[in-house]
Amino acid sequence: MKTSNPGGAAPQAAVPTPPPWQRRLVAAVIFGLLFTGLAQMPIFKRYYLADVPGFAWTADFYATHRMHYALAALLLFWLSYRATLGIAAWRRGWRPRRAAVLKAVLWLGIAATGLARVAKNTPGFFFSPTTTMLLDWIHLALPFVLAPVALLAGRSTPTNHASGDAPR
Repeated sequence: MKTSNPGGAAPQAAVPTPPPWQRRLVAAVIFGLLFTGLAQMPIFKRYYLADVPGFAWTADFYATHRMHYALAALLLFWLSYRATLGIAAWRRGWRPRRAAVLKAVLWLGIAATGLARVAKNTPGFFFSPTTTMLLDWIHLALPFVLAPVALLAGRSTPTNHASGDAPR
């Protein structure tokens, strides 16, 4: 089937969709980050969730903190990998949709505030209490903004060709 392609130019190469196993792995990492991020607040002990058999570790701040850092390192690797693919596709003429750009900006905000929080936790590094509070709130709020954006963006093809055709 022939598709319309103005000017006879070759179709733009899109960022490849990750295989299902990678999507499931990233979903598990994100769930782990949400879980350990919430566990770093005292809500698991306060609401007796840590008293459920097998969940006592959720009340240990340092255990959940280390788990959060390890999962964040995995997510940063994944985001860097996807950004590299996106930049390579951009150089070949691919252009992302607005929803993809918005999701990328939100992920960048989550990563930047997370890295700022890591810096804050190192000895000899100081943020004012107001800056620390703002970093904490922004880092907490951005995933809750990202979730509906990602759901509303759906599973549409992540390209916007001039001809309106998606690659086959």
